[in-house]
Amino acid sequence: MALRNIVKEGDPILTKKCRPVEKFDTKLWQLLDDMTETLEASGGVGLAAPQVGIMRRVCIINVGEGPVEFINPVILETDGEQEVQEGCLSCPGEFGIIKRPAHVKAEFYDRNGNKNEIEGDDLFAQAMCHEFDHLDGIMFKSKVERMLSEEELEELRGE
Repeated sequence: MALRNIVKEGDPILTKKCRPVEKFDTKLWQLLDDMTETLEASGGVGLAAPQVGIMRRVCIINVGEGPVEFINPVILETDGEQEVQEGCLSCPGEFGIIKRPAHVKAEFYDRNGNKNEIEGDDLFAQAMCHEFDHLDGIMFKSKVERMLSEEELEELRGE
């Protein structure tokens, strides 16, 4: 496994739609392992392949219950609404207020090419929406109601 560099806002790769994964092979497994290690080192909740420079429909989410690997994910249904604070590893130190579904049901493939369904609420639902957006070249900042001010960020950090 290896840590990968996280692409920052302004890089055009973050605004492009990713291609589906077609081969479930050792190259994919290496990417997933590297992304998991990179996510753990970053302290984030999710990481999408374009954030490490790979234009494939792959992301990892870990809301504290271990990483979930999503390959070619599709949202099947959403329910409810939550207004949440959101940031992004590609936009360090920036956070905004955004509305996301409170519940998400998605379909995806695992590293072995098996189709799965998963449902998530609250932070997990938010993370699925955020990471799946990355796979379509959508950054959270394009959906925020407003960005948090420096004073609000200082309060969050306990300064």
